[in-house]
Amino acid sequence: MATQHSYRKIEEDIKNGDIKNVLLLYGKEQYLVRWAVNEVIKKYINDDYRVFDFFEIEPEKATVGAIIENCETLSMFSERRVVYLPGFTLISGDKLKNIPESDEKLLADYIGKLPDTCLLIITAEKPDKRKKLYKEIVSSGNSYDFEPLDESMLRNFVEKRFKLMGKKVKSQVIGEFIRCSGYFLKETDYTLYNLENEIKKIAAHAGGDEVLLSDVLEVISGDVETNIFAIIDAAGVNNKPEAFRLLYNLLGSGGSIFPILALLASLFETMLEVKEMKDEGKPLAQMQRILGIHEFRVKKALSASGAYSKERLRDILKKIYQVEKNIRTGLMDPVLALEVMISEV
Repeated sequence: MATQHSYRKIEEDIKNGDIKNVLLLYGKEQYLVRWAVNEVIKKYINDDYRVFDFFEIEPEKATVGAIIENCETLSMFSERRVVYLPGFTLISGDKLKNIPESDEKLLADYIGKLPDTCLLIITAEKPDKRKKLYKEIVSSGNSYDFEPLDESMLRNFVEKRFKLMGKKVKSQVIGEFIRCSGYFLKETDYTLYNLENEIKKIAAHAGGDEVLLSDVLEVISGDVETNIFAIIDAAGVNNKPEAFRLLYNLLGSGGSIFPILALLASLFETMLEVKEMKDEGKPLAQMQRILGIHEFRVKKALSASGAYSKERLRDILKKIYQVEKNIRTGLMDPVLALEVMISEV
């Protein structure tokens, strides 16, 4: 049975009143962390008296004394007093100048003694799970790891955001938008913050009430890996002018040589692996499990590999490795080496 996403879990916990008096919200999707903080505040704070019952302490100003003092202060007009520590890097293993090690231990000990009248919210990107502070929070409160959304939830997210902007969008257009965005590509830094920015740009670009596929393709910027797949696609059908145009755009937008070469190698390696597995009769789901990458990327690699034989893919990989060596040893100019590489793909 699939694990319930923290997005759904905290919704249920808020609705059922299962929120304890300390919360740790963390994970790659800081967009959802921010959303969760706002939902908890809406639940427990009377908005008319927010100034009295809500207190935020920035990390650089945080002291254990200030945290404890505010947690011990009674709520005046709300269900609970909420104390918020955003981006609290102490729990990630970093040091804060105002919190010495002895005070950190004091804070960890205090977590289990928080009064029921207080709700302490702590957010971070990646906590150090070895730390006593983390273990005390998990033991005494609620902890939510906001990982990237799955495809179904992401589709709902996209549809709702367009709807909020007064735009209709068809399912197939949403699917193409997600594919172009690079959200599911391995090791990407693309998050819901990026996705929402793209949605805003596309909605502003769309002339009518409905977002068309042409609006998506004209506006979306995607990520480096998506652009490199586009270069491979163009080169695979011998459209070298388009492949070079995409390459120059990528370089002009700040793409650097070695990451591009590394991604080229990674993508061709994936294309070779999925082609070999396809010949062995392995289904898509098994390929995905073996490679440990998202279904979108497996499908894309399968599609792109159709233009090449296995022998050709192996030959291209050898050339990529040789080009990288030639650049690092100074035998070739980096841009010229990339141009030669693309011309031979």
